[in-house]
Amino acid sequence: MGSIKVGQQNYSFEAIRGGDWKGLDSEFEKVFAFCRDWLRGEGEFVLRTSGSTGRPQEITVSREQMRLSANATRGFFNLQHGCRMLCCLNTEMIAGRMMLVRAMEWEAELLLVTPTSLPLENLDNPYFDFVAMVPMQLQASMDKQKSRHLLDNIRVLIIGGAPLSDVLREKAKSLKGEVYQTYGMTETVSHVALANLKAEGPLVYRALPGVNLEVDGENRLVIQAPMAGNRTLQTQDVVDLLSHNSFVWKGRVDFVVNSGGIKIHPEETESVIRPLMHEYFPERRYFLTGMQDELLGEALVLVVEGEEDITNAGHFLEKSAEMLGRFHVPKQVFFVRKFSMTPSQKINRLETKKNLR
Repeated sequence: MGSIKVGQQNYSFEAIRGGDWKGLDSEFEKVFAFCRDWLRGEGEFVLRTSGSTGRPQEITVSREQMRLSANATRGFFNLQHGCRMLCCLNTEMIAGRMMLVRAMEWEAELLLVTPTSLPLENLDNPYFDFVAMVPMQLQASMDKQKSRHLLDNIRVLIIGGAPLSDVLREKAKSLKGEVYQTYGMTETVSHVALANLKAEGPLVYRALPGVNLEVDGENRLVIQAPMAGNRTLQTQDVVDLLSHNSFVWKGRVDFVVNSGGIKIHPEETESVIRPLMHEYFPERRYFLTGMQDELLGEALVLVVEGEEDITNAGHFLEKSAEMLGRFHVPKQVFFVRKFSMTPSQKINRLETKKNLR
């Protein structure tokens, strides 16, 4: 059985397999075309990478890879066939595409909505067994009273696309259901590891069944996973490997800043300065990066979204010098009116750096 509901119209998987989409809005036609191909047994599908560290690319993945990913997720959370799901993500990207595959593989009842910052706000029946969101959607929903209440009607909520801030992680702990941060990429056909956001201490990612984890000489994560076609994937993520199926994420080697011979992982330092950012630049997005420097090779700098604020920039630099080791203190604060984003709504650091002033 199973079905996809769009608005007030419910389409059974049998109807979708037959191409019977009467009354379907044009914006969902591509979605249903993919579902039709899946239900008819198509063997390969073309997916687009997010472009978080470079130009987006197209890759081909097999039906079996996507099935293995969907079934591993169902086993991890002990979800049942016929469960109720919500897809509120961009279905052109792997996260949204895999919500469709999971629904079809689990014979689920899937509600499909246009992605918005408040996806729960206007739903008739807001109870779901499984929902995936990006941090922006979780943040907006936590801040709106009605949506905050509706979040408690979700049994399992996974958050992907970008790391959560410490503040948002603390807010997520108050939710009634299970809440997990995901780790994965298009090449692994969505997530291969999940971290319980309600657990205390560092965020520990645990691999899905069948996934084996290792590190290379630079502590970059190496993944062997059936959903990756049993290939060995060399990532650019630096981790503390706890076991062959668990790790703590530190940052991406792509963004490593070599300042005077000292290698700095910006994402790790970003987590340390979050209290200062909340004090001096509340509600603003930011990141640390390296800028060319004649003396150091690269100098660590802070990039903040929004209007220039020289006064608070000075206060921040002064306080950060007290908090951080001398090699990790940003040398300057840059302001960018609007950050560049990838199609999957991650901050595009490389593009944003081009607009520094």
